[in-house]
Amino acid sequence: MALRWSDFITPSTLQLAPLVELLLEPIRCLQAQAELQLGLHEALVNAVRHGNGCDPAKTLRIRRIETPRWVVWQVQDEGHGVPREARGGQLLPEAEATDGRGLFLIHHCFDDVRWSARGNRLQLAVRRGRLGPAVSARGLGSRGR
Repeated sequence: MALRWSDFITPSTLQLAPLVELLLEPIRCLQAQAELQLGLHEALVNAVRHGNGCDPAKTLRIRRIETPRWVVWQVQDEGHGVPREARGGQLLPEAEATDGRGLFLIHHCFDDVRWSARGNRLQLAVRRGRLGPAVSARGLGSRGR
């Protein structure tokens, strides 16, 4: 497999299910799809809410990159960026904490999480080896029966 990428530009909206489904097209393992769906959804919601301030006039830019060893998503918003000290994936000890759960989930769904210097582009990557064998919707292995 050679390097392949796809670019997606979409209005800043919380109607994210069709976009997440499209972004996950290369992932055939249903278990990996479910985990990555959670992480991608959190990243996109954060970009819409915190980055773009739920402004429908602003856009999200997403690039999906497929390499022989990795599948990578880059999510970019038009905001000022996440401060460096807020980029970690640690869950705050306070049970009532209202912020930080999304980043915690993102860090646990992906093998590699990186931020641009400005903090308004998040790169999420998963190793292909972690994706397991492909499973169809009927539960058959990738070779069929």
